[in-house]
Amino acid sequence: MSIHPFDQALALTPTDVPGVYHGSTSAAYWNMVGPFGGITAAIALKSVLQHPALLGQPIALTVNFAGAIVAGAFTVSATPRRTNRSTQHWVIELTQIDTAGQVEVMLTGTAVTAVRRSTWNSDDVPLPAVPRPAGLPEEKPMTGVEWIHRYDMRFVEGAFPTEWKGQGDASLSQLWMRDAPGRCLDFCALASMADIFFPRVYLRRALRVPAGTVALTVYFHADAAQLTESGSGYLLGQARAQTFRNGFFDQNSQLWNEAGLLLATTNQIVYYKE
Repeated sequence: MSIHPFDQALALTPTDVPGVYHGSTSAAYWNMVGPFGGITAAIALKSVLQHPALLGQPIALTVNFAGAIVAGAFTVSATPRRTNRSTQHWVIELTQIDTAGQVEVMLTGTAVTAVRRSTWNSDDVPLPAVPRPAGLPEEKPMTGVEWIHRYDMRFVEGAFPTEWKGQGDASLSQLWMRDAPGRCLDFCALASMADIFFPRVYLRRALRVPAGTVALTVYFHADAAQLTESGSGYLLGQARAQTFRNGFFDQNSQLWNEAGLLLATTNQIVYYKE
């Protein structure tokens, strides 16, 4: 059986030190100047999930993109800094060796895992009333990057601008998404798809200016069983910015499965240039 490209990109080899792993970047998830941020976030989360001391399941992940990751080998470490009765707090770091032989920190991050318990539940942000994915065409929002070919994306609104006229109307995008080829949903795949949205400044300004995520936080609201129930179906992603100012803008996003269950919410801070 062939290995899915996503699982190949996430492959981590344990070292003699618990929580320290070696990996290598994947050309299948390459962006303009480095790996797709979503796959890097997924690798950070995988280092936690692969740790022998793991308690519970992810409820939060924050990654800070400290430097542009270059093609080749990297080392990622996940350290449980405090373990309580039902929660566990992690520190994550991804490093590479530069051309001078020095260790460079490329990513820092934190995660929280927890033992989930059955409680009263309510979703106050319902799945928007949008067309189903089967009736929408598949689109590739950007050219010249490889990672978009790893996803089936079907836009409801807020697709990539077709005219770079310098003034957009809104920053909202809604699209159905899933891995291509299909793959059963799990926490790492969900973390990766949380970063699937192209920069909001492209849409709001209708100008393709330099932009890149500085920090990404994902809050996981579903447990592993609910992700498994989602199967390889589509997720509806919705993203919008709230403000663009002094070279940075924010982005908040939501991801639902086809049954309408809110799986994750996210926040980002992104830099941009004129």
